[in-house]
Amino acid sequence: MKAARLLLWVLAACSAHVVICNTSISYGNETDRLSLLAFKDAIISLGPQQTFMSWNHSTHFCNWEGVLCRVKAPRRVTSLNLTSRGLVGHISPSLGNLTFMRSLVLTENTLAGEIPPSLGHLPRLQTFLLNSNMLQGRVPSFANCSKLKVMDVSKNNLVGHLHANLPLYLQVLHVWSNNLTGTIPATLANITTLTQINCQDNHIKGNIPSEFAHLSSLQHLSASANRLSGRFPQAILNLSTLTILELAANGLSGEVPPNLFTSLPDLQILFLGGNLFLGHLPSSFTNASNIQALDLSRNNFTGLMPTTIGKLTKLLSLNLENNELQAHNREDWEFLNSLGNCTELQMFSMGYNHLSGHVPSSLGNLSSQLQELYLTNNQLSGDFPSGIANLRNLIFVALGRNNFTGVVPMWIGTLKAVQVIGLFKNFFAGALPSSLSNLTQLGALYLRSNQFTGRSHTIKLWKLSNASNIGHFPQ
Repeated sequence: MKAARLLLWVLAACSAHVVICNTSISYGNETDRLSLLAFKDAIISLGPQQTFMSWNHSTHFCNWEGVLCRVKAPRRVTSLNLTSRGLVGHISPSLGNLTFMRSLVLTENTLAGEIPPSLGHLPRLQTFLLNSNMLQGRVPSFANCSKLKVMDVSKNNLVGHLHANLPLYLQVLHVWSNNLTGTIPATLANITTLTQINCQDNHIKGNIPSEFAHLSSLQHLSASANRLSGRFPQAILNLSTLTILELAANGLSGEVPPNLFTSLPDLQILFLGGNLFLGHLPSSFTNASNIQALDLSRNNFTGLMPTTIGKLTKLLSLNLENNELQAHNREDWEFLNSLGNCTELQMFSMGYNHLSGHVPSSLGNLSSQLQELYLTNNQLSGDFPSGIANLRNLIFVALGRNNFTGVVPMWIGTLKAVQVIGLFKNFFAGALPSSLSNLTQLGALYLRSNQFTGRSHTIKLWKLSNASNIGHFPQ
């Protein structure tokens, strides 16, 4: 009898144990649930999606919107993704209790306040995306997040310096469009796994540390729109894996190294505009066969355009405006023939330079895909450039502030895609061609300070519903 009672007790205990285990599997870790509820309580309003409708007691938290858990018991939160949910409020420190979290994504909301330091102690965190919010204060230390690979806190209102100590396996660091100050820490060079660094649009001073020469995996370096100064950073010449280099809108000066493009053979995007660089265009840039976007505008480059420019056959955008570049005679303009080999070119600007004389007809040999042509503020003369007639996909044509004469040709009405034409401050004369009425996409025609006749009569004939800026030009 005693043996029978003992057996019943054992069976009852085992049954109770199963209930307990099943309860654990069903309801998961209570700490995670309470942490998520505390996060919800810190949100003061929601967008139209009503994200937290499923965040209730009748639904397991692993099934709440934006939440993912591991399958293995006990169920633990591994990911929280509430991108573009219209969240307004602040980030609760309780998220620091989600110790199995691998991915935290709260991008494109209206979250304010500081980033809780507790998030810097998530041991399994790999992806941390808080970009495009209204977060303030300093970025806490993430040195303890040893598995962190991607960190993006861009487009906020964060202050302070870039952290000198970040996880050693970090691959992507985006802190752009904040209010960060100080210098770029040389210790970032210790993180040899880095492939992307973007700190543009801050208030960072100094220069790119020489130690960056050791970042052998770096592909994307953006530090535009800061307060960098000094010579072109020599460390960059060691980064042969770079595909994107953006250092525009700083105070960098001196000459660009002539071997820049030889050292960076994989470069696809180069933005150096808005600095104080001088001298001739780097002779090696025609070796950059992969370059797609090249912006050297707003510097003090001098001399002629290299006639080998046509070797950049993948070029989509070429911006050389606001320099001291020259072209006076037929030989100087020879680069246009070469540029015709860039068959994918969509934007070309040499406005605000020292180009003079007649524009060669070879302008018409440029890419049939060209959409934007800017030759404003040079000393160009002669008739309306005839080569433009071949560029049927043009959207923007800027010829203002030159010395052009003659009439606007009738064929201008064949540029059916054009939206903006700038002819202001020239010496064009005669009546405007009636074919302008064919330009149904035209939204702005800048004519001021010319010698047109009968203009008002011609304009009355137009049926251009988009033409809101006829006869004016931007000051």
